[in-house]
Amino acid sequence: MSFSGPSIGTGGRAARRAFEFGRTYVVKPKGKHQATIVWLHGLGDNGSSWSQLLETLPLPNIKWICPTSPAQPLTLFGGFPTTAWFDVSDLSEDAHQDEEGMDASAAHVLSLLSTEPPNIKLGVGGFSMGAATALYSASCFTHGKFGNGNAYPTHLDAVVGLSGWLPCAKDLSKKIEGEEAANRASSLPILLCHGKADDVVRFRFGEKSAQKLSSTGFKNLTFKAYDSLGHYTIPEEMDEVCSWLTSKLELEGKL
Repeated sequence: MSFSGPSIGTGGRAARRAFEFGRTYVVKPKGKHQATIVWLHGLGDNGSSWSQLLETLPLPNIKWICPTSPAQPLTLFGGFPTTAWFDVSDLSEDAHQDEEGMDASAAHVLSLLSTEPPNIKLGVGGFSMGAATALYSASCFTHGKFGNGNAYPTHLDAVVGLSGWLPCAKDLSKKIEGEEAANRASSLPILLCHGKADDVVRFRFGEKSAQKLSSTGFKNLTFKAYDSLGHYTIPEEMDEVCSWLTSKLELEGKL
């Protein structure tokens, strides 16, 4: 998957793409600050809409950071530019995976978390393509490095994906080889939610992603299905997110 098509430089070498991220919106905790979560929007959206929703949740101990992805041509849209965390042609495992774009977005998430206090628990979550980017970040954390080989030094305490999918699924088993990576994978709490009526990212992609993660060693995974839910969120789903985060991050829930 790629943010834009391959760009060719002189000498036949692929030129590095420039990723210009948009505005970041921050929702400050209303109570004691115990956790910080970077939340990633879906395709064509921005950080503002999700920051407004997250501010209404009864999670006073969480600081939410809602960045905006770069705007760039999308192969799925015939090269039409839109806000996207990486480029995508389709969601199949055999489709081209834009690891460069995913690395850039995962590195941006990492930079947003890097300035948080040491006693604060850290997480990443998202909707649709944002969920896919969150899961890619999870795979980088367990592997200890990005797809390009650069170190991934930050610990993640929770990952949430709504109506999304697992990118680079074919390579996942390679990323958790070794005892250290396997331990990180087995202990990382992941919540995935998906609607059975989703006509954008079909339910089968969410279900298959959960199965792939579980079978590869991500043992602390919860998968929730919603019968009539399409490609959006509902209060019932957000209630589940709140309960799950409160439990997994051991939040006090006090103002």
